[in-house]
Amino acid sequence: MGRPAVRLVRLGRVSYTEVLALQERWLKRLQAEPGTEARPGMEAGALLLGEPTGPVYTAGLRGGLTPEEAARLRALGAEVRSTGRGGLATFHGPGQLLCHPVLDLRRFGLRLRTHVAALEACAVRMCELQGLPAALARPPPYTGVWLRDRKICAIGVRCGRHITSHGLALNCSTDLTWFEHIVPCGLVGTGVTSLSKELQRHVTVDEVMPLFLEAFKETFKCTLTEEDSFT
Repeated sequence: MGRPAVRLVRLGRVSYTEVLALQERWLKRLQAEPGTEARPGMEAGALLLGEPTGPVYTAGLRGGLTPEEAARLRALGAEVRSTGRGGLATFHGPGQLLCHPVLDLRRFGLRLRTHVAALEACAVRMCELQGLPAALARPPPYTGVWLRDRKICAIGVRCGRHITSHGLALNCSTDLTWFEHIVPCGLVGTGVTSLSKELQRHVTVDEVMPLFLEAFKETFKCTLTEEDSFT
């Protein structure tokens, strides 16, 4: 059997609400397909890639934001959303690569834990290709990708009926001051960073996209079929 086929959906600059809506449509599509046996032409899911248009704070299944904190963050001009992903509070905004793989893990032979490890490996590989060989994944509770004590990529996923959603957020040229208003992922004493900060030059989401796609195909051992939008 050949490599799983994944639909690549480039969203460009997009609101977080739109990403969640599209993710939900793909979830329903995959959940409606019976059985686990791959058939010719059957897609194993979609890779949704975009860059948030505005500042958004999200809380995971473990919470992370009280009603008072949420009100304070909204007063800063940010959106605040509760999500079904794992983890605590984090930030999404312009200059960040947002990656939501909606995948049927049975077609990859992966469990949830190995899926998370694959996402970490994908982001580590992309950092290496970008010229940051010191990037690494750390054991729980430090899920994500780090450069020493600074997180450059946050990961939080959801899995139901073997189908994953949500994914990772990689800081390219993100305004890191937004993270100062929360305790990112509930990890006290750690910091955040970005590709731009580490490489001392402006690094855009568009610049890293080809390297990220290379790393994703390499890590997940899949083929990507590109389409501009969901049909």
